[in-house]
Amino acid sequence: MVLAQAGDQAAYARLLRACVPVIKATARSTGVTLESLDDVVQETLLTLHRARHTYDSSRSFTAWMRTLAQRRAIDFLRKQRRSGAREVHSPHAYETFADQASDPATTVESNDHNGVLACAVAALPARQREAVEHLVLRERSLAEAAAATGRKTGSLKVSLHRAVKSLRAGLLARD
Repeated sequence: MVLAQAGDQAAYARLLRACVPVIKATARSTGVTLESLDDVVQETLLTLHRARHTYDSSRSFTAWMRTLAQRRAIDFLRKQRRSGAREVHSPHAYETFADQASDPATTVESNDHNGVLACAVAALPARQREAVEHLVLRERSLAEAAAATGRKTGSLKVSLHRAVKSLRAGLLARD
């Protein structure tokens, strides 16, 4: 390592090759599985490369490197545990079949067939109903709806927001 710190590239390459078995043994003793061993070795070698200037030649290189390897292995195991707690392995999640229930158009059409949506819109206050009719059902822009109704665009936005909130609450309460 002293030669590598001095800039000897060949010595540095030999050092890194010699470190791999020690890093693997340290990682395995920490609890890293065989499948993840290469990841920990790679991370440890990167850390060793970045921190090589901090090595003190009056101390044991092997102890210093094992400490780096243990810390990278522990970091890897923690990361694995965190992601395992958040992520769910579900091979069926990647199937390419469309879920008919998740299609918003299908949901709106099925609700509209039952007349539920039409009744809910009819039950809205006049200003909210007007905003829904112009902006959503007739698919007009804010400027077009404002011109047609004689209202300001801000007023239409507020009415639409309140209408959507009321419709959502009303339709979810029915389910």
